[in-house]
Amino acid sequence: MEMEQNDYRTISLDASWVKVGEGGNGTTYDNRDNPDILLKVNRGSLNNLESIRQEFNLSREVAALGLPTPAMHEIVSVGKDYGIIMERIKNKKSMFRICHDEPDRIDEMAGLFSSLLKALTATPCNTAFFPSRKQTALEGLEKASFVCRKDKAILRDFIVSIPEATGCVHGDFQPGNVIISDGKPYWIDLGRFAWGDPMFDVGHLYLSCVVYSKMKRTQEIFHLDHGQLLRFWDSFAKSYTGHDDHAAFDRSAARFAAVDMVVRTTYQRPSLPESIFFHIIQKPLLRAFQ
Repeated sequence: MEMEQNDYRTISLDASWVKVGEGGNGTTYDNRDNPDILLKVNRGSLNNLESIRQEFNLSREVAALGLPTPAMHEIVSVGKDYGIIMERIKNKKSMFRICHDEPDRIDEMAGLFSSLLKALTATPCNTAFFPSRKQTALEGLEKASFVCRKDKAILRDFIVSIPEATGCVHGDFQPGNVIISDGKPYWIDLGRFAWGDPMFDVGHLYLSCVVYSKMKRTQEIFHLDHGQLLRFWDSFAKSYTGHDDHAAFDRSAARFAAVDMVVRTTYQRPSLPESIFFHIIQKPLLRAFQ
């Protein structure tokens, strides 16, 4: 059941809260007094009550589908920020952190991530609750000021041609959003969860591991260097396709990566500098349509 407008309390980041992680979308804190809970405070354009409430409700609906994810407890305000108190999964590591700590397991983790995507997209989604990723992409395209009119026509034709599918799509599909505890994986950061073609998620991973991997900030967030991120993509693609030669798969992933950039605008409206950056980044991806 969705929470009401004022159904949250205010907390302070006193000495009981200990910062334990920081990613692209938020900061996480453990609680010294209660080892069973975790606080996530969103950042940037996701740091608002609407985004927090959406993530909270989506996460509960994902759990209802039988997919493993930490339990959501309550929404809180933290000063001028908003966050979620959720179940703390003990002895956990993100998949990317495992790759950083044990580089010889990159291929293993990439293969596991491939299997997780297949299981995810084989799960029938609640299409009455979750959005269609295809429809979201079309809506995002209209808002994407960094895409010129000619390129919008190319992307629109492509999006319309994508086959309908009702399996689950994570939306922020990168291995930092899978945590593993005692061998069991859990999905986290579910604010963009939807239903649609699995290649939507593949395109997002391609952006993370191939397109953005040269950037220092990306390497800091994912705890891997450029070569390691490319290795993860190579192993993932081989596992997912079952072929060593995945050049055709990469071209398809690049097309969906270009689409993923416009999907983002429906969740986080880009600033002017970001729009310029996205315009530059998207141009090479559009060559995959030639």
